[in-house]
Amino acid sequence: MNTIVLPKKESFGQIQIPLPSSKSESNRVLIIDALTKGENKLSNLAEARDTQTMIRLLRDDPETLNVLDAGTTMRFLTAYAALNNKQKIMTGTPRMCERPIGILVDALRDLGANINYLKKEGYPPLSIEGFSGQKTSEIEIRGDVSSQYISALLMNAPLLPQGLVLNLTGKIGSRTYITMTLELMKEFGVDYIFEGSRIEIKPGAYVPTTFAVESDWSGASYWFSLLACADEGELFLKGLKADSLQGDAMIVGIMDQLGVQSEFQETGISLKKKEVRGLPSFDFTHCPDLAQTVAVTCALIGQTSEFSGLESLRIKETDRIDALQKELAKIGALLEERKEGVFTLVPATKLPAKVKVATYDDHRMAMAFMPLITKTALEIEEPDVVNKSYPSFWKHCALLGIQPKHSND
Repeated sequence: MNTIVLPKKESFGQIQIPLPSSKSESNRVLIIDALTKGENKLSNLAEARDTQTMIRLLRDDPETLNVLDAGTTMRFLTAYAALNNKQKIMTGTPRMCERPIGILVDALRDLGANINYLKKEGYPPLSIEGFSGQKTSEIEIRGDVSSQYISALLMNAPLLPQGLVLNLTGKIGSRTYITMTLELMKEFGVDYIFEGSRIEIKPGAYVPTTFAVESDWSGASYWFSLLACADEGELFLKGLKADSLQGDAMIVGIMDQLGVQSEFQETGISLKKKEVRGLPSFDFTHCPDLAQTVAVTCALIGQTSEFSGLESLRIKETDRIDALQKELAKIGALLEERKEGVFTLVPATKLPAKVKVATYDDHRMAMAFMPLITKTALEIEEPDVVNKSYPSFWKHCALLGIQPKHSND
């Protein structure tokens, strides 16, 4: 087994981190670009494997769209192919084919797409067999499972002859990602109405433009966590904006309570240590990708907290709740569902001299547990999982004065 070893590093000096570009923004503007036949001038697209997979599949246009382990790419390309009268096979890794897609397929069928399941009902692989014409201009879709289903539909909506009204039912999760999609659509000339649980997109067309992708706030969260857990240090994260469209910019407010002071500057954001105020509770409904980062941070700095809004973590790259519980237990921390939907984080006790963390084929497990280096020596299994969203992550860790060492068990 391939592993990476990081020695203990309790503090560091002033470090600049050249963050990667946002995978979330990149994948959305690539779909919009495809819908305008590539007439935009896009820059700073993400190096993430998910984004590079999207670029390759849109460019090469093969009969079988193998998205590997990229959930966003699977959902966005399924809607793109189905509503633009393409005939495609949609597939991915074994884990990708265990991730549900039935809600999106049902919505696409309601609109007029012809889609069949090739194996298990409700899951990839899929056979997309064209678009018979728009059957309705208004549909319902659950808002509490994955915002990516909603975004996938919205981006194609302007090109539907009747436009689209989406009525979101139940609790709306990851609302910030839905808003990001709509605001990016607006950057390319499409207006929207989003009131309560109703979203309306009128028929029309995108207007080609020039667009530069912002740096990634999800990637930034690991550096906030590192500073929160360290004894001392200062960080400057390049390429972040105060008026970001990304929901994970919420990390600024969260980490303000966990001991990190933020100051926006012209080219990024400066981070310094401050007094910990505590985080008694937090609802991750609209920023689920921050949950692992915050859980590890609280575990390491001695903060007991209650977390809610974790439902979508069960259907990510792995069951992230189960993975967190197992790996936090190695440092004496607990994540327990003491009442339905609410998890209590009990911080770490005495850490061992070295901790070996499993990653479960999940990029965020590897990066979220990196701040353990401030308390103990760390070994991380299958470190290349970071390539999914942040291929340069370990190189950036080396900027701290640590040279990660690879080994094979």
